[in-house]
Amino acid sequence: MFASFARLARDLVPVVPRRRHPPRRALGVVALAPFLALLAVSFAGRLLADGETSGPRLLSDDGSRRSDGADREPAPSEREAPAGRSHSSIIAIDLADDRERQIVVDREPGQYLGHPTTVLLEDGKTIITVYPKGHGRGAIVMKRSDDGGRTWSERLPVPESWATSKETPTIHRIVDRDGKKRLIIFSGLYPIRRALSEDDGTTWTELEPIGAFGGIVAMSSVVEIGRGRYMALFHDDGRFLRNEGRARAFTVFKTVSDDGGLTWSEPIPIAHRPDAHLCEPGAVVSPDGKTIAVLLRENSRRRQSFVTFSKDEGETWSEPRELPPSLTGDRHTARYAPDGRLLVSFRDHAQGSPTWGDWVAWVGTYEDIALGREGQYRIRLMDNHVRADCAYPGVEALPDGTFVLTTYGHWTPGEPPWVACVRLRLDEIDALARKANAKDEDEDANEGEKERRAGAESSARNPADSAPREP
Repeated sequence: MFASFARLARDLVPVVPRRRHPPRRALGVVALAPFLALLAVSFAGRLLADGETSGPRLLSDDGSRRSDGADREPAPSEREAPAGRSHSSIIAIDLADDRERQIVVDREPGQYLGHPTTVLLEDGKTIITVYPKGHGRGAIVMKRSDDGGRTWSERLPVPESWATSKETPTIHRIVDRDGKKRLIIFSGLYPIRRALSEDDGTTWTELEPIGAFGGIVAMSSVVEIGRGRYMALFHDDGRFLRNEGRARAFTVFKTVSDDGGLTWSEPIPIAHRPDAHLCEPGAVVSPDGKTIAVLLRENSRRRQSFVTFSKDEGETWSEPRELPPSLTGDRHTARYAPDGRLLVSFRDHAQGSPTWGDWVAWVGTYEDIALGREGQYRIRLMDNHVRADCAYPGVEALPDGTFVLTTYGHWTPGEPPWVACVRLRLDEIDALARKANAKDEDEDANEGEKERRAGAESSARNPADSAPREP
């Protein structure tokens, strides 16, 4: 199967609403085996180059990677999978040169723009994004889209204190017990601060501390765990929790608000392993609303990403365990599609992956995560040209099934990062996979016919070779 792109296999998270999702629909895709041995790829052409043709492609066979003169390749320890660890077996699809999907959110000559998060308002089309002018720190910029990410506003006015942000900002929707809606922006390190809006982002408060504690990438996820009650997740390595300034063990923490985000509890650890550096928690609630899964970056780069589960609204947590290579990366952000499937976007950091350091998305089901399965698709969204400096993504699912994914990256060789968004639907990805499947089945059939004819011709030339032999 899949002769044109799978022969190599023969050798080998945001506020998460508490709601039910419909069961996964049958896709009608022909069974895909043998599967890929992770994303063998040859990428031709330059991203967003003027005058280029573009369009989605399935990843190719030879595993080669393009070099544009930038510091692009992973270190050998990250490029080579450890002994005994296979690459991902999953359908790999490349949208990186599909320019029609790619929308400029913000770009400034000579200025590093990074690490956006997004929030979708209740009208199903208004998206607000915030991001820093700098790598993980710097003045907070805010923009707004009123048409589901097709176009974006100019930079919007923000309070003066937002220029003092020291970390990646995050934005979330919170609703209190009386139905009062708020937007909340967090800015991390010590102390963690927050700003509030009660008019859907038109006006904002200044940044103010939420307590005498700090942390990193605060809050990478916020989960509703009751009416007006929310659990926010972040991590720290010992330097900022109590402002001690000394790095020790990576630990993931939770803090809880019972008043719609106005006040927050003292942090409590939820995940730690002595043999792994767990961080950047990305939460997703199971379709039945009974379990919270948290996907975790592994920062020592010796292990794959991890996942931990809670079945009691965050009171207790399972021992973190490794995820498959297809979900290994940084800053996982997840949303459900109307058919119940999950899309998770992140920075690819799987060892041995040909899309290492690029912006990718994973498609599968919650059950795939719970059972440790590879999932259905791995999609390269855009090609990052400098190391792994990209893809802290915002992900929003519109009512019509369109996903709007927003992040930063070195999308143009020789230029600093800028913010882009990509729009896609899973039925489009399904159609692309079916088309490739049909093409590869035809190619396999043609190859089989050629082999049959060659065998027949050989027998005709050498009849003795095909004659029965005496015992």
